[in-house]
Amino acid sequence: MRKVATVVGRAIAVVLLLAAVLVVWQWKRDLPLDQLQARWGNGASRFVDVDGMSVHYRDEGSGPPIVLIHGTGASLHTWDAWTAALSGTHRVVRFDLPGFGLTGPNPDGDYRIDTYVDFVEHVTTRLGLDRFALAGNSLGGQIAWRFAVRHPADVRALVLVDAAGYPRSVRPPLVFRLGSVPVVSSLMGHLDPRMLVKSTLKKTYGDPARITPDLVERYYELALRPGNRAAFGARTALPFEDRTAQLRDLNVPTLILWGAKDRLIPVSDAQRFATDIHGATLHVFDDLGHVPMEEDGAGTVAVARAFLEDSHSPLPAQETGL
Repeated sequence: MRKVATVVGRAIAVVLLLAAVLVVWQWKRDLPLDQLQARWGNGASRFVDVDGMSVHYRDEGSGPPIVLIHGTGASLHTWDAWTAALSGTHRVVRFDLPGFGLTGPNPDGDYRIDTYVDFVEHVTTRLGLDRFALAGNSLGGQIAWRFAVRHPADVRALVLVDAAGYPRSVRPPLVFRLGSVPVVSSLMGHLDPRMLVKSTLKKTYGDPARITPDLVERYYELALRPGNRAAFGARTALPFEDRTAQLRDLNVPTLILWGAKDRLIPVSDAQRFATDIHGATLHVFDDLGHVPMEEDGAGTVAVARAFLEDSHSPLPAQETGL
């Protein structure tokens, strides 16, 4: 019996040693914020103090305003193609959410959806926006429709792009499963995320051949912004809240865009949104995945532009109060 215990003890010691070696090998420091700002900011980048954070945002073009909200692990860059296409006719506002991009972590460590909705209200108020179109992808889509439920008078039109909100019906990517385990999540705040970034992007895109080295570098380096890895773990560890019953209260012109090859949120959820939101229009892109606006900016923005033009048409007299 003592011999067996000795063998087991040695085996455990070897496993712990290998784990320690792996952690040391994969240990990765954060990248300096000024270095990231120089690399991933540009002439349109601005910073505004909101809720104790220096929020990275871009405000481009003129015309009817539209606010674009990115998803988990992403940044305002995911909307580059839409911004280029819309800024000639619209005022396009986008920003890095707390916990992501150059904005970095929320000092309160609060990443609940309600807190994100408050954040969007505070940013848009600070930028002088009081009635605008609102588009969001994934987590950003969930924030967008929750914002529209709470502030219907502020939202002229709503665009949901592979939006979150319904209970998960598919197995989440590895990075989300790891992030929900407290001990592992703490380690992830210090380990090199490159492999996880690559594997997640491959699952995110409908056609992985569209993933470029520059795209991987952007996601990878912004994940190394001080505090972002810990914030990701805090966000994924939160319990799920199903508020989708509120969707039936929405009375906002709504366009639902979805990639049929989305392996993170199934296309069946798109139909659920279309059913639950009165009068919503649904458009599915057969060859795209979870971030269709990034994977095929030209094809997706063309559909969004047509919808926005309709939603910005003058309202009938009885609806304007004239």
